Amino acid sequence: MAIYIALLRGINVSGKNAIRMPELQSSFSGLQFADVRTYLQSGNVVFRTEKKSDEVKLASVIAARIKQDFGHAVSVLVISAKALEDVINLNPLGPKAGDDEKLFHGTFLAEPVTAAKFQALKLPAAAGERAVLVGRAVLLHCPHGYGTTKLNNNYFERALGVTATTRNWRTVLALQKLCSESD
Repeated sequence: MAIYIALLRGINVSGKNAIRMPELQSSFSGLQFADVRTYLQSGNVVFRTEKKSDEVKLASVIAARIKQDFGHAVSVLVISAKALEDVINLNPLGPKAGDDEKLFHGTFLAEPVTAAKFQALKLPAAAGERAVLVGRAVLLHCPHGYGTTKLNNNYFERALGVTATTRNWRTVLALQKLCSESD
């Protein structure tokens, strides 16, 4: 069975697009996904499916099911457990021993972006901020905090022309752990 992570954008934020995690798990199970597990209330779902599938198609099927079951039109990005593992292992930014994990983030992109397109960006980075493209993720180090950076989700969506969603590094590592527990 193949393992995937669905990253839902914009649920359970300030009382909008409310979805309880047990109901979300049920919705995923209704799509014949197995071993469905959620992490936090912000729309992180690890699941297994019988065969390797196209991530864009999976995201579309999941978004349609959420609309049907909950009435919310939300963006869904799907990434394979292998791709998440690669993002983590290839992260040149850290965090290293002693680094504060809360200063690191991953902005996951719905579609691939070429290295040339990413390198052509004029990043609005503050002093010490860094951003690198690894697979379908922009990895960030924001030493002044994510809440103050201009290297945010909205910037990358506009600049790259793709849907994106950002997770802090602790969440990324927690999702990796959930995937490994599903093996």
